[in-house]
Amino acid sequence: NMHSNSLQCCWVCRMAAKKGQTIADAYAEPANFLEVDVHDAKTEEINKKRFTTYAVTIRTNLPVFGVTEATVRRRYSDFDWLRQELERTSKILVPQLPPKALGRQMPWVSEKDSIFSEEFIEERRQGLEEFLNKIAGHPLAQKEPCLKMFLVSEELDKNYNQ
Repeated sequence: NMHSNSLQCCWVCRMAAKKGQTIADAYAEPANFLEVDVHDAKTEEINKKRFTTYAVTIRTNLPVFGVTEATVRRRYSDFDWLRQELERTSKILVPQLPPKALGRQMPWVSEKDSIFSEEFIEERRQGLEEFLNKIAGHPLAQKEPCLKMFLVSEELDKNYNQ
């Protein structure tokens, strides 16, 4: 029915005009987006060794990652591995990670000053999130298998390219 089509079109035009969009914008595919969150820090213990893991959640419509949403758990050494891999395999200038905090790991350091203090974990979480967002948003880094694996695979196969 011709009439209802033109009515609907007018409605889309009006809605678009309200938002200051052109008709082309109103019908356009959404722009590429990629959100990476580092959250939900947990301190774990295996064989008397303690370490902190972070949830890494990605939401995207970029086809390169093969998923629209994924959450994996990673520890600092995994981020460190990713950084070294990217330096080795890609042409991008890889940003720094938050520092290793060796001073906080000495046996005489109290719990509140250790790498397991809430304050330190939160600071590190922010630094790791910043690091990942800088990398994940880089078109050249997005082509690297190590980044995709880091963001979407449960297990990191650190020998993936042997």
